[in-house]
Amino acid sequence: METKKDYVPSTLSSNVTSTRVTEFIIFGFPSLQKYHLVLFCVFLCLYLFTICGNGIIFFMVIFSKHLNTPMYFFVCNLSFLDMSYSSVTIPKMLAKFLMNLDTISYVACLAQMYIFLSLVATECLLLTVMAYDRYLAICYPLHYPVMMTKRLYITLSAAAWTGGFAAPLVLLILALKLPFCGPNIIHHYYCDHPPLLQLACVDTSLNVTVGSSIAAFLMLISFTLIVISYVKIILAILTINSRAGRKKTFSTCASHFAVVNVFYLPIIFMYVRPKASYSSDVDSLVALLYTVLSPVMNPIIYSLRNKDIKDAIRHKISCKYIRTCFAAV
Repeated sequence: METKKDYVPSTLSSNVTSTRVTEFIIFGFPSLQKYHLVLFCVFLCLYLFTICGNGIIFFMVIFSKHLNTPMYFFVCNLSFLDMSYSSVTIPKMLAKFLMNLDTISYVACLAQMYIFLSLVATECLLLTVMAYDRYLAICYPLHYPVMMTKRLYITLSAAAWTGGFAAPLVLLILALKLPFCGPNIIHHYYCDHPPLLQLACVDTSLNVTVGSSIAAFLMLISFTLIVISYVKIILAILTINSRAGRKKTFSTCASHFAVVNVFYLPIIFMYVRPKASYSSDVDSLVALLYTVLSPVMNPIIYSLRNKDIKDAIRHKISCKYIRTCFAAV
């Protein structure tokens, strides 16, 4: 772990030596502290784009009848998910950059860790479900409406959310049993599992082993299933006679798989580790890929490039314009 050099936290916990820590200090980006205003502007823009882009998709799917399909139901879930876990981490980071509000209570820190890990696990499962949905739609187009019923896609979505929030419960329970007696500085921009374990006063090998095992089981298996689905999709695409059809379908699948890689590979690097190794600068930058970049890319790749979504947006805008004109008359 890097040592504190030129940074002096705005508020130090009074319980950092012999008593139990009641609050933590979010350090975050140690080598970039002097650029806090620049970082605030950059992350504020990315956050606003994430909320607006995913919010537009979320409401378009809900209020547009012709988007009432399994694919857009999953996309709607993904948009809500991206807005949720961006909102768990980025607002606190913005408050730190702008107002130097760098403290977080013990309870809030563990709650942030659990909710964030749950949402990440849910996205792993949801992306797997979405890959399976695309596999059925492309490989079995004639049977797809019969196979992917409303009951099935709602059940798959509910299973992704339930499994996502159940998976990190063991990590939360084990973390609640750890004593934190100082130091209380988290070298990360939010309360995450690996940097939090670094602050425990006891051996955390059990926590690391359990965390790595759960992450390996969840992420590697789901990523493998996604890869298998896309391999079968590509093989099915190669059998399409129309060159234009092959190009369009392959382009869409390649974009989706690129987003999957941006999300999965950094997470596998962060959480599937045999020991509690942690580098604040490297791991903070890696974490940005799935906490900031992936939610920004998802609305662009999955939906805003999609003709149905764009048509729905134009339809809503035109209807609102017409109603405004009639109201004015």
